[in-house]
Amino acid sequence: MTSREATTWLKTASGLPASPLSDEESLRQRLLEALLPSTAPRKMTYEEFLAWADEDTLAEWVDGEVVMYSPANNRHQDIAGFLESVLRSFVEVRQLGIVRSAPFQMRLADSGRESDLLFVATNHLDRLKETYLDGPADLVVEIVSPESAGRDRGDKFYEYARGGVSEYWLLDPEMEWAEFYQLEKGRYRVAFSGKEGRYEARVLPGLWLRVEWLWLEPLPKVLDVLRELGVI
Repeated sequence: MTSREATTWLKTASGLPASPLSDEESLRQRLLEALLPSTAPRKMTYEEFLAWADEDTLAEWVDGEVVMYSPANNRHQDIAGFLESVLRSFVEVRQLGIVRSAPFQMRLADSGRESDLLFVATNHLDRLKETYLDGPADLVVEIVSPESAGRDRGDKFYEYARGGVSEYWLLDPEMEWAEFYQLEKGRYRVAFSGKEGRYEARVLPGLWLRVEWLWLEPLPKVLDVLRELGVI
């Protein structure tokens, strides 16, 4: 901080009128304010959060506060890309709705979450806004990492159930373990869990997955999977 900036700050802190800053000094002061840690987290509305965040911002909105998270690793990205290709093709051919992948927000009552994958059925497409989904998706997929495990199995699990997400897939590549939950009377029931086996989706009639596909390296070819599902 320069002597002039220090003098200005002291006058402001003591209630004395501060001398006007030049454009350069004013910009420097604003940058300093942005970089210095705040003593308390700033609350913001969801609309303010959307205006603040861009597509490269790794953040979610929870109870008016910004929650940052870590970028995904290669395996996470591979599984997300594989499932997105399979789900998107299946949904488009059957004309069942739309699939969205991160970064895309889902707004619930007290949070704006960025899930790995979302499916929204045709009769709920009125919830789809330009940059977010205003209400619950019919299906949410989260790929668990060590950093996200507590969030995916804890806060998000209960938020999604309260918010009305009909089906929730939790996929853990590190443990090679999958859990598929279906909403019943406001609570999630485990429909399937395990390392291998066949799971049939409830909100996507005709879609099934061999769980062991998710742990293969390399992953199965998408076209082969689509043929097995009878999509092509």
